[in-house]
Amino acid sequence: MKGGHETGGLKTLAIVLIVIGVLALAYGGFTYTRETHHATMGSMDLPFSERQTVNFPLWTGVGAVAVGGVLLLTPMLRGRRE
Repeated sequence: MKGGHETGGLKTLAIVLIVIGVLALAYGGFTYTRETHHATMGSMDLPFSERQTVNFPLWTGVGAVAVGGVLLLTPMLRGRRE
């Protein structure tokens, strides 16, 4: 079978892109906590943290699903023509 390893890697990449795209569409982003600075008052150390949000635009999720779908279907269509 010619290109067997290449096709397996391409299929894995396609599935990963589809999963990432679906997660981006479902959640729309993620939130994380970032430590901004410390305040020291005598023997007390007070850390201050700030919540940051990263939003994914709709087109990134749709694009990842579309590219993953094309990568997943391309070897099947190419094999059909040969």
